[in-house]
Amino acid sequence: MKRRRVKITGIGPVTPAGIGREDFWRGILSGQSFIRPYRKLGEEAGAFCAAYINVPDIKTNLGGFDVPKGTSRQALLAAVGARLALTDAGLIVGQISTKNCGIVIGSSLLDFGGIGSAIDSVNKRGPRAAQARVVYTATLTSVSEIVARVCGVEGKSLSVQTSCCAGMDAIGQAFRMVSSGEIDIAICGGTEAPLHKFPMLELRAAGLTPLSSEMSDRIARPFDLWRTTGVVSEGACILVLEPEESPRPGYAFVAGYGTANDQPDDLCSGLVDSANSAFADAFIRPMQIDVINAWGPGHRLIDEAEAKSMKNVFGARLPGVAAFSLKGAVGSALGAAPAIQVGASALALASGVIPGTVNWQFPDPSCPLNISGRVREIQHRFDLVNAHGVGNVNASIVLQQCS
Repeated sequence: MKRRRVKITGIGPVTPAGIGREDFWRGILSGQSFIRPYRKLGEEAGAFCAAYINVPDIKTNLGGFDVPKGTSRQALLAAVGARLALTDAGLIVGQISTKNCGIVIGSSLLDFGGIGSAIDSVNKRGPRAAQARVVYTATLTSVSEIVARVCGVEGKSLSVQTSCCAGMDAIGQAFRMVSSGEIDIAICGGTEAPLHKFPMLELRAAGLTPLSSEMSDRIARPFDLWRTTGVVSEGACILVLEPEESPRPGYAFVAGYGTANDQPDDLCSGLVDSANSAFADAFIRPMQIDVINAWGPGHRLIDEAEAKSMKNVFGARLPGVAAFSLKGAVGSALGAAPAIQVGASALALASGVIPGTVNWQFPDPSCPLNISGRVREIQHRFDLVNAHGVGNVNASIVLQQCS
C-alpha cells in the first residue's frame, strides 16, 4: 500500500522560552537560558533549579474553555498546546471532522502533583479524605481526554509512556496513522509537569538534576567540557499532522521514524539503530542529513554516549553535520522534551536557521559534534532529531524541508 507524505501544519509550544510558536522561537533564538532557582518545593527539600512556565494560571490560555476540577498541570499544558497548534494550522476548534482525527499524547510520568496532594490529605485527615477524582485525573489517558475536550474532537485517542522518548514516540505513532490513511488529522506531541517534591527528590538523588541552584542559568551545558548534569524542567509541545494534500501549508515533512533499545551496559547505543531505522523509513541515507537536533541534556555521561553513537552513524562526516541542543535554554522536560525538539526543528527547516546551544563554550574532545553557541544560518533539507530515556529507550525522527 502506498503511504502518504505527512506534514506538520501547526505547532503549539508551551515552554519556559515562550508560549505559542512566535514567542517560543524568539526565545529559543535569543541565546538565553530560562533555567532559574525553583523554590516552590519548600526549604526542607533543599536547593533546586528548573526552567518553568511563569504563568499564574495556565488555564487563562484556554480561551475561556472550562476543564474539570483536579485536571493535572501536564494535561493543562497539553490542552493549551493543542489549542495553539490548531490555531496555528488555521483549524477552528469545534469544526474539525472527528471521524478521521486522532489524538496521541506522550508523557513519562503520572500526575505526581495530584497523587502527592491526595496522599498528604489522607495522612492529615484520615481515609475519609481520599480524593476519588485522582483515579481519573492522575493517569496519562486523562491527558488525551482533556485535549479531546478542549479541541472538540471525538476521534481516536492514544496515550504513550516510553520514558523521555514519549513525546517523540507519540509524534511517530501519529505519523504512521496519518501516513497509512487511518486518520487525516493528528493532534500529537508531549507534555510534562514534574516540578513537585516527588519525583524531583528522586531525580536529584539519581544525579539527573543538580544539587545546587547557584548560577542556575549556567548549569545546563550540553556537550561542553565543564558540564555536570542536566536540569529537569516542565513544558509541552503539540503538533498538528496532516497528509501532503491538505490545503494548509506545512513547516516540514515528517519523513521517517525509528526506535531502538540500548545494548546491555552501552549507554545510548540504541541511537545508532533508531537513527538508521528513521533513515530507512524516510528512504534516505545518513549522508543526506544536514543537521542533528541532539538529545544533549548536559549530563556528562549521556552527552558523551550520544556523541559516540552519532560518530558511529556518520563516521568521518560527523564534523560537517551541524548540531545543537535546546537543553541549555529550557532544560529537559522529560517526555515533552523531544516534542519540543521536533517543533524547533520544524521551525528551523522553515526559516533556514538553527539555534545556538546555550552555555556551550569549551569543546570536549569526547563529544566531537559540530556545536556552536550562536544561531547559524544553514539551508538544510533533512534534520535528525534524537531522544533517549531512562530504561535504555531511544527514538529518532527525520524531518524534511517542505519545498
